[in-house]
Amino acid sequence: MVLFLSAFRCTPRMALLAPVYRPAPAAPIMGLKFSAPRNSALRASLSSGPITGNDASKGSSPDEQSEIIFIGTGTSEGIPRVSCLTNTVKKCAVCWKAIEPGNKNKRLNTSILIRHSRPNGKRNILIDAGKFFYHSALHWFPAYGIRTIDAVIITHSHADAIGGLDDLRDWTNNVQPHIPIYVAKRDFEVMKKTHYYLVDTRVVLAGAAVSELQFNIITEEPFVVDDMMFTPLPVWHGQGYRSLGFRFGNICYISDVSEIPEETYPLLKDCDILILDALRPDRSSATHFGLPRVSCIYAYSHMTQ
Repeated sequence: MVLFLSAFRCTPRMALLAPVYRPAPAAPIMGLKFSAPRNSALRASLSSGPITGNDASKGSSPDEQSEIIFIGTGTSEGIPRVSCLTNTVKKCAVCWKAIEPGNKNKRLNTSILIRHSRPNGKRNILIDAGKFFYHSALHWFPAYGIRTIDAVIITHSHADAIGGLDDLRDWTNNVQPHIPIYVAKRDFEVMKKTHYYLVDTRVVLAGAAVSELQFNIITEEPFVVDDMMFTPLPVWHGQGYRSLGFRFGNICYISDVSEIPEETYPLLKDCDILILDALRPDRSSATHFGLPRVSCIYAYSHMTQ
């Protein structure tokens, strides 16, 4: 549901990410490299322990590098729109560019994959699997050598965040036995209706192949996935509808937001990188920030301690 995602308050090339709300078993996240689809180039190291004194000067080998891959940065219906391409009266320049091979205006449902480097190998943590997820995976997973999905974290229960859960069967049938899903209880209640056969597999006919998912209910308290701490960032996504952003290390990711509650602002303090919903260049909508609102928040954060 996002046309524009950007990073704020980052140093030109490097970002050190200090641990945040990290209890004993969780290893501190020290840095991340950003990869295209958005063609970002921030690089840093991810360590299994705190960086101290001499460690900071050692850097990290390529095998220790971790990264965030933007799987999608588009709206719920994706870009281009059929209605724009078939409009004979008014031509939409963006949608017509989007059908050109390799054009970056082609954008599908908003989602990121955190490729987290650990001493025993890399872990792939996906945030959201929307209705276009499989199309995005076809494009980006082979390009980046992504084979497994070690966990999926859900921001909210709209189709552009959970519509691709059924497609996870390709992984659980052919790559791995199951995939853990981390989801708020309110959104899990929606899944019981929209994806009832994934929640209660007893209704599935014998021999039918469906996604094997392990549901884990999260609250608005920090939780750990594969030694990485995630702190939920509760926001409003339209009046009365709660969505979650997430902070991991000093990166804050909020994909769907119309209002940030006062109690969430302290959780954003001192983040090095803020990835934020900005649907339109001219104004906000009832369910999404627009670019002017994002700019205002950035200015406010920059001016205050």
